[in-house]
Amino acid sequence: MIYLDYNATTPVHPEVSEAIRPYFEQYFGNPSSVHLYGADARTAVEKARSQVAALLRCKNHEIIFTSGGSESNNLAIKGVAYHYRYKGNHIITSSIEHPAVAEVCKYLETQGFRITWLPVDETGLVSPIDLEKAIMPETILVSVMHANNEVGTVQPVSRLARIARDHGILFHTDAAQSAGKIPVDGLKADLLSIAGHKLYAPKGIGALYIREGVKLEKLIHGADHEQNLRAGTENVALIVGLGKACELALRDMDVNRRYSQHLRDLLYHRLAGAFPAIRLNGHDKERLPNTLSLSFPRIEANTILSEISGEVAASAGAACHAGETKMSATLKAMHVPVEYAMGTIRFSTGKFLTEADVEIAADAVVRAVSRLSVASSQQPASGVDPGIKEIRLTQYTHGLGCACKLRPQALEEILKSLPVAVHPDILVGAGQSDDAAVYRINDHQAIVQTLDFFTPIVDDPYTFGAIAAANALSDIYAMGAIPLFALNIAGFPSNRLPVAVLKEILRGASDKAAEAGIQVIGGHTVDDPEPKFGMAVTGMIHPDKILRNSGAKPGDFLILTKPIGTGILATAQKRSILDEQFKNSAINYMLALNKLAAEAMLDFPVSTATDISGFGLLGHLHEMTSASGLDAEIHAGKVPFLPGAEEMTAAGIIPGGTLNNLDYAGQFVLWDENVSYNKKVLLCDAQTSGGLLVCMPGPYSEGFVKKLAERGVTATVIGKMCSAGTGVIKVI
Repeated sequence: MIYLDYNATTPVHPEVSEAIRPYFEQYFGNPSSVHLYGADARTAVEKARSQVAALLRCKNHEIIFTSGGSESNNLAIKGVAYHYRYKGNHIITSSIEHPAVAEVCKYLETQGFRITWLPVDETGLVSPIDLEKAIMPETILVSVMHANNEVGTVQPVSRLARIARDHGILFHTDAAQSAGKIPVDGLKADLLSIAGHKLYAPKGIGALYIREGVKLEKLIHGADHEQNLRAGTENVALIVGLGKACELALRDMDVNRRYSQHLRDLLYHRLAGAFPAIRLNGHDKERLPNTLSLSFPRIEANTILSEISGEVAASAGAACHAGETKMSATLKAMHVPVEYAMGTIRFSTGKFLTEADVEIAADAVVRAVSRLSVASSQQPASGVDPGIKEIRLTQYTHGLGCACKLRPQALEEILKSLPVAVHPDILVGAGQSDDAAVYRINDHQAIVQTLDFFTPIVDDPYTFGAIAAANALSDIYAMGAIPLFALNIAGFPSNRLPVAVLKEILRGASDKAAEAGIQVIGGHTVDDPEPKFGMAVTGMIHPDKILRNSGAKPGDFLILTKPIGTGILATAQKRSILDEQFKNSAINYMLALNKLAAEAMLDFPVSTATDISGFGLLGHLHEMTSASGLDAEIHAGKVPFLPGAEEMTAAGIIPGGTLNNLDYAGQFVLWDENVSYNKKVLLCDAQTSGGLLVCMPGPYSEGFVKKLAERGVTATVIGKMCSAGTGVIKVI
């Protein structure tokens, strides 16, 4: 694989690794100790400080070591804000800052500070005139990044800093992306942040330049390390690594700059020659020498990245936001048209690349975009099967399973504007948020109809088809109905995948339908850039036995028939970091039909039921509470999670659909203060082929759980319906 993501992180330079090694082994002393071991460590720290200072052309004592760029930015901005608050509470920054600056400023807004967000032009440049206009008597700090991490535009920091200084205002710049690539001395900044892993040093180390005379309120309290500005024993080995990396950056800057720019331009000319419609983002001249942000019209960036995933490593917009395809703040501020912004990829070159690497990467991108282009007419040869066992379906899509659902906030807004069908025989329709539609045929029969489809949740085509079928059938079971037959619905990228893959998807769905006791008797298929599959399922029920969301009663217990966490685990699987046992466990649960639970419900006075899918446990419970006019209470500690789900959540492996659900839940959930963030995420995790959430009078719950256990289904009582209300869910 060709690595073209040097803006995300750089490999550690071999000379840096060599410099570090003795400080893990021989020179392990505490720099604050007075004996020889401590003296050796202190000498190494101060040498590194001088190496960093040389790169910035400042005094040694103006350098403070931190854990990285984010901490440096936090110390600079919060340190100024809290120390100089007596002078004012106004801070100016730009609309294209990295989250390590933008989120700090948003936090300070909650603490009584006023933030002005400067606009940028279409190339990403901040106007000095806009800065002049934004300054107020209460302004205490201006923070504008030196170079943008997404598009590479280099700001006129020297001029902006001079304006701030003329008004007696401190100026900070985030130079994480520029330090080591272009000169950062002479910027006239009062504070300047750097991050080691952006210039061939290890992750977890950074530095903050603080001009002599500038005072900061420290954030980490303890002993008086780092001039009493950052408590904590210095990480000697990593500090040594940062120092060496700065020394090498200063020594080789001109050579590296010319070389990175040559490779960047070579890649650009190859891609622009193949696709004249692509858009170059950022300033054409005032730009980092290694950064190339390109927008491919009408093709989502993550779809392209999935297509080249085995050949080229790059990022969709900012690396920090690559978990979900959405318009970045930088591209939005630059007014990049949506049809281009969604297809934006950032390529960034570095010193360990060769011309041959760039040529290979360019060829891979050209092939991928050509295959994905709407104008492409390439079709696979008949009967060709290149070995579908080697195909990973999740690499051909930007999302996973039901996590691809439209954001609940957006769907809610859209449905409000549409007319609701009214007919005496429509028993359940678009006016309700139930799992399926119901139409009365006569006094004894009603048709239950549902449609569900999504992108691959697993890599194996057969398994994907089976899971999609189980998921679609679940809506019929949740309504208390009996399925009769199904129709397939498929989108298939015939110019990206062999037709044998589609055959396997359909075979998996057919086998799962047979397990449910029905047949697939038709369907529809279209050519699509991403594989998608699902089913329309038709069932039958007596009109008086429909399980509507509105049927819950006060005091009913809530019983969940499957553990949750499929969205988290599927995301971990796509990133190739999920243990095989956790993957297999999640797949087995998704493959399990809700048929046994549905059959057991027939013997109990069930008030209502729903299946847990894309809107997560709390989202689907809210459909029940709001429709029933009740509030509810959930015990977070009783909700079962799939093995590995909690660990992956703690590691930050969270799909965008789950985060959308969590944001939406804020409208109707009251969280107990003891419920952790990770538990909140899991309770909102977008599920695919999840279990049933069954609502019934409390006295029957024990018998229901016992009967399910006899059938091999482990069910759990997780909460209850409360008194009449507005649909609020209290999570304790």
